[in-house]
Amino acid sequence: MRSIAAVFLLLNFTLLTAQETITFPSKDGLTITADEYIINDTLPYMILCHQAGFSRGEYLNTATRFQKFGYNCLAIDARSGKEVNGIKNETAALAEKKKKGVSYLDAEQDILAAIDYIYKKTNKKVILVGSSYSASLVLKIATTNDKVKAVLAFSPGEYFGDKLNLKQAIKALDKPVFVTSSQAEAAEVAALMKEVRSQNKTQFTPSNTGDHGSKALWKETNPNYHEYWMALLMFMRGLGAI
Repeated sequence: MRSIAAVFLLLNFTLLTAQETITFPSKDGLTITADEYIINDTLPYMILCHQAGFSRGEYLNTATRFQKFGYNCLAIDARSGKEVNGIKNETAALAEKKKKGVSYLDAEQDILAAIDYIYKKTNKKVILVGSSYSASLVLKIATTNDKVKAVLAFSPGEYFGDKLNLKQAIKALDKPVFVTSSQAEAAEVAALMKEVRSQNKTQFTPSNTGDHGSKALWKETNPNYHEYWMALLMFMRGLGAI
């Protein structure tokens, strides 16, 4: 009962936060657009990365819920994407205009730049949140990046063809990691994560169909969204976040 009550508070209690759209340079100088959700400037950050065809708008209704774990949030437009929830991907539009690569792997430098931007600002390690292709990228990045504390990966997979074998790339990952997916994707996700070294590794599979990527957290479209939030709450408690 206490866990159910905690989820209710997580989803319904309103924090006083400031939200601002900002820009900063990627590794190749391309301007990245992002939405920053700030509780106060003493807290660490979660960096929120969207799925294919989307924008930072993927987290329009969930960033403030992530904040209830005690983190500021930065939702970025990576250069591989389009639009969601009425928010256009400004980084992708600019990349196309400047004839930059916009593949999934091209977007990795945008996530790395976001990590560096936040770490320089706070001197605190970040939690990376990824959705679909970006879930795979954040797992890869966290394996070798000392500025990352933990990873939340929604529907990671082998999305890169012969350009990257993700299962091999993340074997050495030793940071806390939470992975989830739709029910149909669960077996593939389990196989992907099987050899990951981390001793704090959680995979959540929904009791019903669920959804792909971080859309699994959307109460507007996923009837069992609360199950995902419950599992996430338990994982974040284990990190000492709440």
